[in-house]
Amino acid sequence: MLVLEAVQPTLYSSLSSATVRGNPILCWARRQSVKNTRVTRLVFVAAIMAGLLGLMFMSVDPEVQYTVDEVMESPEDFDSGEVHLRGVVRFGSVDNDTSSFVLEGLDSELSVTFASIAVPDGFEEGRTIAVKGQLDQADGSWHLDANEIQTGCPSKYEAE
Repeated sequence: MLVLEAVQPTLYSSLSSATVRGNPILCWARRQSVKNTRVTRLVFVAAIMAGLLGLMFMSVDPEVQYTVDEVMESPEDFDSGEVHLRGVVRFGSVDNDTSSFVLEGLDSELSVTFASIAVPDGFEEGRTIAVKGQLDQADGSWHLDANEIQTGCPSKYEAE
């Protein structure tokens, strides 16, 4: 009788259900096979999901976006690498000849140069934008050399 426990699932799966119901050993073997197959599938799917979740967290670096006021409180803390900040483009500050503008916060402002990049369509004075770039100090004042400017979708902000 112990030989029947090692019966391959394909062998007894072809037996009629009446034959399996009448034989307790075949019935037990079939239940074990179904149980093992279900558990194996669940473990396999769980492993794939865990792997995908791990890949997702490894590939996404959180990017902190600061306000102009936060950066200007202690700009020395941000001059070692790229900074991502947001603010409002001051009215009358966009100068296309020098490729610069002033980005305002509530209490502070920062001069931004954008000579090496293309300006997006939604870039306008008075609009809130996000800027990535290097923060540098020259002649006692701080400025940002932008390498990316991001604007919001204008349709989101228009009144209907």
